[in-house]
Amino acid sequence: MGLESIFLLRARHGVYMVQPMPGKTKHFAGVRALIFDLDGTLIDSKLDLAQAVNATLSEMGRGPLPHDQIFGYVGQGAPMLIRRALGDGWSDADCQRALEFFLGYYRAHMLDNTVTYPGVREGLAQLAELRMAVLTNKPVRISRDILQGLGIAGYFQYIYGGNSFERKKPDPMGVECLRSDFGLAPREVMIVGDSEIDVLTARNAGTWACGVTYGLGSARLADYPPDILLDSLTELPFHLGDHSGPIRGA
Repeated sequence: MGLESIFLLRARHGVYMVQPMPGKTKHFAGVRALIFDLDGTLIDSKLDLAQAVNATLSEMGRGPLPHDQIFGYVGQGAPMLIRRALGDGWSDADCQRALEFFLGYYRAHMLDNTVTYPGVREGLAQLAELRMAVLTNKPVRISRDILQGLGIAGYFQYIYGGNSFERKKPDPMGVECLRSDFGLAPREVMIVGDSEIDVLTARNAGTWACGVTYGLGSARLADYPPDILLDSLTELPFHLGDHSGPIRGA
């Protein structure tokens, strides 16, 4: 691909395949706050999640599932992850017992293999003058502990999880709470995520949607196109105006 094609507007889907190119318009310069998904967007947690799921299945007397199958179940919260992994024929009590085992096992092993994706730390540092939050369907305490353990929690003014509100993404409740926290209008906010859940959340909340190509749910973004699509978070600052700056608190 030549340099003249690096910045490609896919008009049919309304998706900007964006990579920095001097002289181009900053299409989202009105954005004042970013709301990030966690798994598949900021952190590569898939191996720890898959191992925790298979440990849970063993505890329940079931055989393991292929990791790729488990990866496809991630994104709608731990209760749904466990229900989908168990399959049909399990009582609510069984599912609850499995969920409790999973959460305990995962808490003990959640940082065994989990890392930030390439470009995440650099991108967050460049975006540090913007207001930022995490909104994930993962339990909030685990989410905070992972972000703390990886040393990036300080970038985020708010961290909310799947048990922080009555309804999870793609319901807009969490985004609306964050907008109120930030005191911003919908079009001053961008949701950054890797799956259709994040795009649908943005659409339901009236905010911008930014997708990333490297995450767990990225293959599904073709059917749920975001407003902007990135290969790395380091590409995002160029398209948001002059918000780059030093890390807060540095």
